[in-house]
Amino acid sequence: MKAHYDLIAIGAGSAGLGVAIAMKRLGFDVLLVDRYDHRIGGDCLNDGCVPSKALIHVSRLIHNAKRTAPFGWKVEGKTDLAAVMSYIRERQDVIRAHENADYLRNTEGLDVELGTARFVGKQDIEITREDGSSARTSAKNIVLCTGSKPITLDVEGIDKVTVYTNENIFSLNTLPNRLLVVGAGPIGIEMSQAFQRLGSQVTVVGSDDRILTKELPEVSELLQKRLVGEGVTIKLNRKLKAFADANTAKVELESGLTELIPFDVVLVAVGRTFAFDALDLPTAGIDLNEKGQLKLNDYLQTTNEHVFAAGDVAAGAPAGTRYFSHAAELHVSTLISNFITPGKVLDKKLDYDSFSWVTFTDPEVATFGLLEQELKERASTYERIEYDFAHDDRAIIEEYTYARLILFVTGGGLNPFGKKILGGTVIAPNAGELAQELILAVGQKLTAGDFFNKIYPYPTASRVNKSVWVDHIADGLPGVARKVVKLLY
Repeated sequence: MKAHYDLIAIGAGSAGLGVAIAMKRLGFDVLLVDRYDHRIGGDCLNDGCVPSKALIHVSRLIHNAKRTAPFGWKVEGKTDLAAVMSYIRERQDVIRAHENADYLRNTEGLDVELGTARFVGKQDIEITREDGSSARTSAKNIVLCTGSKPITLDVEGIDKVTVYTNENIFSLNTLPNRLLVVGAGPIGIEMSQAFQRLGSQVTVVGSDDRILTKELPEVSELLQKRLVGEGVTIKLNRKLKAFADANTAKVELESGLTELIPFDVVLVAVGRTFAFDALDLPTAGIDLNEKGQLKLNDYLQTTNEHVFAAGDVAAGAPAGTRYFSHAAELHVSTLISNFITPGKVLDKKLDYDSFSWVTFTDPEVATFGLLEQELKERASTYERIEYDFAHDDRAIIEEYTYARLILFVTGGGLNPFGKKILGGTVIAPNAGELAQELILAVGQKLTAGDFFNKIYPYPTASRVNKSVWVDHIADGLPGVARKVVKLLY
């Protein structure tokens, strides 16, 4: 370890790996610090994106196998959860082969230190290793990439229950007969469907009046209907108040009445928080905001001009919170642009206007660009257009005619083909893939005419991205325009 670096990244999750590897490849001296080798890859590899999507993949295989009964197949059996978890670990290990300290040192040329980092000055840190030894170093700039952790419950009787979160749910080896999921956000909803399909009887308790509150109400309603159709029990407008015993939860309704919910295993997914104590932030002059988040400016800079943040830990940025691995990618690209742009200092602000995310339920929910609420807050002029898949040939063939596409678009003036997409949502199987073209359209400001000019192979699912414009423009074409077209003909 050198006495001084161009950049130190603390935390080796998506953000830390991204900024450290990119800066090293650009020719800078970089140090990457994480507490443990097995935690490199962060929440995404170890407790989040990778294991959850692997679990969803297996649950989908099982669910689809059961759907073959009308065609003469008889599928029986009980899920071997130990085998499922073994598969998940195998998939993680494939990725871990290039996300570990030795690989990063030998292949990427990074300096990697394993231990707990704390500030001992504005640009100086001390690293305490597992063996008790310690060393100090400094850097021109330091990027905090220490991630987030699940919020824990503090209710009566919690000591009677083994509570699971995304950090330990993948250690289960026996499928619970009754799974109680507390929280109706993306993590809770994804896991509830997956475990229901694996064979658990799942009950979801949410404190709001709908699931996935960041999505459009009609999207939440449609997904909830699909989940209930698969057997998931969803109880909304309720708060977990206590555990009566090791297998009974006491929840309170808005009316004040209470009900008891039996369970074998409880999964808590009610939000994310942060742990900064080990870093000793005050020593470096780094302040927190009233929510306990890092106080950041539009450039992801803390109150210490030499210290920045990326990934989940950047939740305190003025642009808002985005707990996604690809948000870390956006943060990293913003930071690097500002680090290396000649003659400019902190010139690129964090901007989520073209951001997107996917909830990997079945159907998937893909949301991109500006939300309708954001458009209203900005007093933006926009049109809302919708397309249901009832008459889409691919949807008819594969039985997802319930799907919907909702777009928020600019006005096209006299030219309807000049309209541009501001944002929207797709709820459909593989919506995350269907939406990629629409996400590109938001970022590159493509027009309705660009979609009209594309010929889609038939019957690809993404033809809906053109169909929505065909229907919208045809239905809204003024009578005078029709007369002009006929006259030209």
